[in-house]
Amino acid sequence: MICAVYKSSRKADTYLFVTKRDHFEEVPAPLMEMFGTPSLVMLVPLDKREELGIADIHRVKEELADKGYYLQLPPPVTNLLNEHKQEIGYKPE
Repeated sequence: MICAVYKSSRKADTYLFVTKRDHFEEVPAPLMEMFGTPSLVMLVPLDKREELGIADIHRVKEELADKGYYLQLPPPVTNLLNEHKQEIGYKPE
């Protein structure tokens, strides 16, 4: 299975995987509106890969088969200061 990966023009670090190049018919219109103009990043042969960056390759394959697309959002930003405060048991006075 080969899929096409597109980068969002509106949302940083957001990618859309579709089953064929320029095949957006399965993607809901509101999602395409939010995504903006898609910019092709690469074509990926999923059958020949065991890993896929930060995305779970099994979930990508499953959603491509079920929905016809997969949306990869950036991971949430971690506030390291708050995590440290929790670890040391900091309580504001």
